[in-house]
Parts: sequence; structure tokens; C-alpha cells
Amino acid sequence: MADIRKIIHIDMDAFFASVEQRDHVEYRNKPLIIGGSPEKRGVVSTCSYEARVFGVHSAMPTATAHRLCPQGIFLEGDMAKYKKASEEVFQIFYKYTPFVEPMSIDEAYLDVTNVLKDGQSATELAREILREIYLKTSLTASAGVSYNKFLAKVASSLKKPAGLSVIKPHQAIKFIEDLPIEKFYGIGKVTAKKLKNMNIKYGRDLKALDLNTLLTHFGKVGNFYYQIARGIDNRELEIDSMRKSYGKEVTLDSDTTNLQKIRIIIKRLAIKVSKAVKKEKLAGRTVTLKIKYADFKSVTRSQSFNIGIDSEDLIAESAIALLQKTDAGKKAVRLLGVSISNFTTDTKEVDFEQLLFPFMTETPLIDKNSQLR
Repeated sequence: MADIRKIIHIDMDAFFASVEQRDHVEYRNKPLIIGGSPEKRGVVSTCSYEARVFGVHSAMPTATAHRLCPQGIFLEGDMAKYKKASEEVFQIFYKYTPFVEPMSIDEAYLDVTNVLKDGQSATELAREILREIYLKTSLTASAGVSYNKFLAKVASSLKKPAGLSVIKPHQAIKFIEDLPIEKFYGIGKVTAKKLKNMNIKYGRDLKALDLNTLLTHFGKVGNFYYQIARGIDNRELEIDSMRKSYGKEVTLDSDTTNLQKIRIIIKRLAIKVSKAVKKEKLAGRTVTLKIKYADFKSVTRSQSFNIGIDSEDLIAESAIALLQKTDAGKKAVRLLGVSISNFTTDTKEVDFEQLLFPFMTETPLIDKNSQLR
């Protein structure tokens, strides 16, 4: 019988805000909101736990955050400083295991199955990592430990901030059955609402649905829901250290239907993206345009090439051409973003190919008979 994997998910606590509170004593124990001035139509990237008491959360317009918490301190944020702090944290991760999958600047999965010392448990190792993060950076993190990525991710959110939660195989089914559907990682607000309309409120309700029903209502992702309801998630860690994508986006000072203004902004974003990927000696085969309308609905449209590009002109031309696949001009636009992905080193010639759209593939099953230390 193969040994069960030991997966740790570590998530820094209110990362950007915590870095600022660490570096500025005047921000400590205060409601701190990173996202810029509420007068400039910014969006909250993160906020301190003191601000969360008032209902402030990430992705919320800063104007809304100000209404909820007028006494809050609003900062633009310092990405260079946050990246430096992130690098310090990830250096600690790689000290303990080479099997690290970064999920963002402030969270990652660690597979520690084959790096544990004799007699050491994954829980003990997670506790040691959290302790070292605090000693070396003065920042706190929370961790979840389990036998797959789904459960480790959910566990890391249970005791924030500075918490550690463990879900062992014999605990998994009961835990999932009692878990509110909105707490399932991989089930967003829209899907959670749809499930609740089907009277699916807890994991036990989701588990009661057969696979065909889930596939009918949710397509291929229904297979993923079927599996996680049973504690099954055999996704491997993606430990390729190469950057997967690079993008820039901006929230406009005011909503606009002016296509000329939109094209100018896209060009500026393309210049920034091009400079960044050239600096890292990268070239991408896929350009993606992101648009958020005034009603906060977002769309993305992608264009692929047969080789990698890094030219600001080509990135801009591709992104601008993708405008035709959106309602920009008909609907007011609030936010614009340009990104490049699918990196390669081949940049010999360029030819446009058909549009690509993302989809989710099926997730294979795991060995349910394995055990976690």
C-alpha cells in the first residue's frame, strides 16, 4: 500500500496589511486597508483583521470599504516591499522541501511526504515552518495539513490568524459532510447560490447527488465536486518554478464607453507587460484581455500565437483586436487588464491562431485506503 501524501497549505495572514503593520508602528491595531484612496475607485487587495470586523474584505471597492469603516487607514500599497517579504517566506518553504507550488504571492502548497525525518509528523513540520516564518519575518501565517490539496486548503482557513488545522483521513468524511457548501474551496459564490437553490447546503447534501446529476447541472466541474464531496483529490503539486503568466490591470477613474480611450489604456498596459517579460527573457504564446464592466461583471478573451511574443506592439494589437469579442463600447468599462501566458523560448515568427478558452479537466481519484501521519 502506498503511503498517503502529506500536504501542507500555508497562507500568510492579511499579508500586505501585516507587512505594513510590521513596518509602521502607527498602523498596528488599526483598521488598515490596502487598495488606495476611496476617492480613486480602487479595489481592496487586502485589509487588516481590525478592518474585517467592520465587514471589509478583499475585492471590495474602496468606496464601499470607506462607508463600512470610515475610520480606516487607506494605503496604495508597496508591491516591491511585499514581493521582498514573499521571497523571504518562500526561501523558508524551500528550506524544508523542494516540492512547493506557489498559488500567489502569499500562499503555497508544500508536499512533505518524502522529506519528513524519522518520527516527525507533517503537523510538527508545519508548526516548525510557521514558527520560522514568524522569527525571520515577524509575520504570521496559517497552515492546513491533510492528505490532499483540497482538504489542506480548507484546513488553512479554519483558525486564522496564526492557526494550524489538521484533517486526517479518518476525520475527512465527517468533516466534509458538516462543511457548509460556501466553505468548499473551488465552489464560488455563484455556484454556492445555485447549489443552495437545489437545497444543497452542506457537504452531506452534495455527497448525496449522483455524478450524472452533477454533470448535468455543472458540466465537467461536476466531476470535481463529486470527488471532493468524498474527500478525493489526487491533483499533484505543480512545482515548475517558471512563471505561468504576467499581467497588468488598472481600475479606471471613471466608467467609460469611449473605445479610443480604452485602446490607449490597453496600449499602456501592453508596454508594461512587454517590459516585464523582456526583463525576465520570456515570450508568451497567449495574450489575454480582461474587462470588468460598470456592473462588476468580468470577461476575459484570449488570442494565441504559434510562437512566443514579447513585443509591446504585438501584445497591444492582439489585446485591442480582442475588444471586438466584448461589449466594450456598448457597456461602460470599469477595469482593464492585459496579460501574457503560455511561455516559450521560440520567438522566430508570428501567426495568429484561433481563440482559446479555458476549461477544467477531470480530476483523478486517490487511494482512499492510505493513511496520514
